[in-house]
Amino acid sequence: MRTFTRLALALCAATAASSLALAATLDKPPAATAPAAAVDVVRAAPVPLMWKVSDADNDVYLLGSFHLLRNDDYPLSPDIDAAFEDAEKVVFEVAPEAMLDPANAQAFLAAAGYGDARTLQTVLPGELHEKLNRLMGGQVASVDGYEPWFVNLSLTLGVSQALGFSAEKGLDRHLMTRASEAGKPTGGLESMAAQLAVLDGTPMDEQIAGLKEILDKPQELPTRLNDLHAAWRAGDVDTLDRVARAEMAQKSPVAYRRVNVERNDAWVPQIRRLLDESKRDDALVVVGALHLLGADGVVEKLRAQGLAVERVCSACATPAAGAEPKAAGR
Repeated sequence: MRTFTRLALALCAATAASSLALAATLDKPPAATAPAAAVDVVRAAPVPLMWKVSDADNDVYLLGSFHLLRNDDYPLSPDIDAAFEDAEKVVFEVAPEAMLDPANAQAFLAAAGYGDARTLQTVLPGELHEKLNRLMGGQVASVDGYEPWFVNLSLTLGVSQALGFSAEKGLDRHLMTRASEAGKPTGGLESMAAQLAVLDGTPMDEQIAGLKEILDKPQELPTRLNDLHAAWRAGDVDTLDRVARAEMAQKSPVAYRRVNVERNDAWVPQIRRLLDESKRDDALVVVGALHLLGADGVVEKLRAQGLAVERVCSACATPAAGAEPKAAGR
């Protein structure tokens, strides 16, 4: 599940940029692992992963995003609509103008390269390289200049697109558009370069392990992505924490520290300033859901500072008939 954690819950701008870079490497997802795209149906709105943090003067809403969504994930919960209307500012991992910069695709490909004499063939064990070549229909040479994390992400994006997911439909992109249409000021917690540095800084052994996880059982990729998406839709904090955050922390400890812990620590003071520097204006902060989970999450770090924190989830209090969202957690 490491791949999905980083892709769907953690790295917003890098995921969007990679959808552009993907075209330069893989023309289509591997047919053996990508079932036909799901048919959109009318469903209840996703149960929001959202908390309200308050001081004596104003509020900050923390919303956990899933960065790849489908058409039938909309409309959103009325809770999110209300928080959006209440907020005078909307803050994302990366500011919209930086995330949507066309130059990101080239920057992404540059970060994915080795910068030395190594190639994918020289860093991967021979058997793993051959598995990748078979999966790509003998076209592995097209990605030989890129690091395993990029190949991992590209394969995952290819399968997710075949399942009907896209970054363009992700919650971040949706709310960026709404903020622009509503004339709301926006901001970002970090730069695009910082996100790319997180990906590129993943230790090689963890990169290879993540790619091996896909190549050993490529048929499991669609099921895992759908399961993670289903947990996000249900607002299931316990499941997301177990199969996303905790598993990543155990299997990829260095990547987990860089992707999650260090970035959370850098974001908390910025979010705190949204409360401290305004006596009236509220804000909506939209980040990957991974960043709000567990003791390492932004929610608990702000709670530990003595701020009032409550989950905003009408569906958790009064679930619809036949629906039992697992919304444990505060």
